[in-house]
Amino acid sequence: MEKMLDVTGSGFRHLQRFWGASGDFWQKLWTKVYLQFEGHDAALFFLGTMLAPTLVFWMLNSLLLLVDTTGKPSFITRYRIQEGRNDPVDPAKLRQVVRTVLFNQVLVSGPMVVLVYLLVSRTGRPCGPELPTFHRGLMELAVFSMLEEILFYYSHRLFHHPSLYKHFHKQHHEWTAPIGVVSIYAHPLEHVISNMLPVVIGPVLLGSHITTTSVWYCLALVSTTISHCGYHLPFLPSPEFHDFHHLRFNQCFGVFGVLDRLHGTDSRFRQTKQYERHTLLTSLTPLTHSIPETPKKGQ
Repeated sequence: MEKMLDVTGSGFRHLQRFWGASGDFWQKLWTKVYLQFEGHDAALFFLGTMLAPTLVFWMLNSLLLLVDTTGKPSFITRYRIQEGRNDPVDPAKLRQVVRTVLFNQVLVSGPMVVLVYLLVSRTGRPCGPELPTFHRGLMELAVFSMLEEILFYYSHRLFHHPSLYKHFHKQHHEWTAPIGVVSIYAHPLEHVISNMLPVVIGPVLLGSHITTTSVWYCLALVSTTISHCGYHLPFLPSPEFHDFHHLRFNQCFGVFGVLDRLHGTDSRFRQTKQYERHTLLTSLTPLTHSIPETPKKGQ
């Protein structure tokens, strides 16, 4: 145990030294940006927490949509989790998804970001001239992740209640084999409560700096895109957990799976081949090949 703590502490110190060595660079860069927007904190906050994450989302999803709609490069399609599904994606269904996603981003996320700015400004100085320290940034990202797991798990399960599911969450589950852009294909009410609130609550409570908040929003959008992308690609986080949720509906409600294990809402998932494949792929062999489905009786 002591050796493990020594290794962890050593790794942390190396990261801290790296940040210290490059800290002046980032501070000078931020100072230039800050001076360009001096006196216009609201505009800076909106661009940093709305424009940057949106660009990251669409850059990543544009690459995935190229594969989804053309089936090329075939090297990528080898890693499709649900083989034979979305091969290629139905253009009419895709247009509906893109329209809904753009609506949610512009007319739902946009006003919510303005509200977040007003709230954060009451507890901190989100566009202050000083960047947060390395320790502060890591601590805040850890807190954000824990809050997201808790709020997303319980709000997501709430939307699976029959009285709410048919009116709201059913729209998201039209895709039993999801693709990346489906990650924010949802009813506006669900988008606010289950997509946005678990992500924005941390920066509001901690009065976070815009840089930490923007990085967090980008990470959250990349994470949910990977979880929905439908491909278990080498050296990227496994999307098997959430893909199984779309396939079976009543399993795997959370982000990290901690609360699913606590509440037993991953019990069926843990009995499947998908669970065996729910790991970091460190080779070029698709896991559907190295861990194939068990042949049915008579085959």
